[in-house]
Amino acid sequence: MSSQKIFAGVDIGSTTAKAVIVRDGRMLAFSIIPTGPDMALAARDVLERVLAANGLRQEELGSIVVTGYGRHTAGFGNKAVSEITCHGKGAFSQLPDARTVIDIGGQDSKIIWLDHKGNIIDFVTNDKCAAGTGRFLELISVSMGMKVEELGDLSMKSTSPSSVSSTCAVFAESEVVSLRSRGAKKEDIIAGVHQALMLRIVGMGTRRGFPKEVVLSGGVAKNTGIRHAFEQKLGHQMPSFENPQIIGALGAAFIAASSTD
Repeated sequence: MSSQKIFAGVDIGSTTAKAVIVRDGRMLAFSIIPTGPDMALAARDVLERVLAANGLRQEELGSIVVTGYGRHTAGFGNKAVSEITCHGKGAFSQLPDARTVIDIGGQDSKIIWLDHKGNIIDFVTNDKCAAGTGRFLELISVSMGMKVEELGDLSMKSTSPSSVSSTCAVFAESEVVSLRSRGAKKEDIIAGVHQALMLRIVGMGTRRGFPKEVVLSGGVAKNTGIRHAFEQKLGHQMPSFENPQIIGALGAAFIAASSTD
């Protein structure tokens, strides 16, 4: 890879769009914006923002890889690559000991298993039901009259998590309404919701289990209550990324760089 060339990765998620630029194997900068109703517009906007903030133009980029839920809508980029490949690449670049990557997206969730070289050896996805996705937390936050960003910290105050179904988002939402009507504490309800989401994802991974190190990527990884639920279930602490929501875009940027070596 030329030391003069800069590469970009753009991750168009259902909730946020992320762009990362890298050079010489290191991240230079990133940007995150809400996706909004127009995924193609968000993709262009987030890339333009990160470039402008660093005094760069798109013409200066050696290559662009686009990933995420809306990768086929971008209308630009040298290549579109699956989120599975990009999250695996991005996670391994930041934590070479990573063997299990759990990405909880807005519309689906994924478990990705890596070997000691960072190669993907298996994966499983959930795109059939919102119960194991970030959308589940959005629905619950609305039902609770809270912002989704507030859920994690409040759930950590729980001493007796409520029992919430992990099988269906619609049923779980109804359970939350019922729990509230019976006077259950908000923190206990939310902690129960986090456990339900965690159990749904753990159930997805029964075929291979969860070899250490296990890491969470994606925006939901910033939720301290979700992380706590996984750590309790797995029986050990999990390493974390400083900015887990950009892991997919970071992996896409590194793939863009390696494709021109």
